[in-house]
Amino acid sequence: MSREYESSKHEDVAMGDESTSRSENCPQPNANRPFTLKKWNAAATWCWDVDCDTCAICRVHLMEECLRCQAETSSECVCVWGECNHSFHNCCMAAWIKMNPRCPLCQQEWVVQRIGK
Repeated sequence: MSREYESSKHEDVAMGDESTSRSENCPQPNANRPFTLKKWNAAATWCWDVDCDTCAICRVHLMEECLRCQAETSSECVCVWGECNHSFHNCCMAAWIKMNPRCPLCQQEWVVQRIGK
């Protein structure tokens, strides 16, 4: 099998083969651009914008209802973030604040940064 046949058979491997229709649309390698990009796959990652995804008060995942809301089945459980970037269920933190006005994790004074799911 000749090298020319191999390069036309496998378009993604051949660099600068002008006989293929794919290469006509792509800029050819030169001194400033030593390669031709044939294929590009994008990948992305994500994460929650919280330090921990579990409520430290009730030990239930933040995206699930807390134990109190699970028992009542009438209220929607939302999360609350403090300025320290710790997050808890709003109803868990409301009960905690009645006893202690500090974050249960870092003991900073509790100031609400935002509330929501």
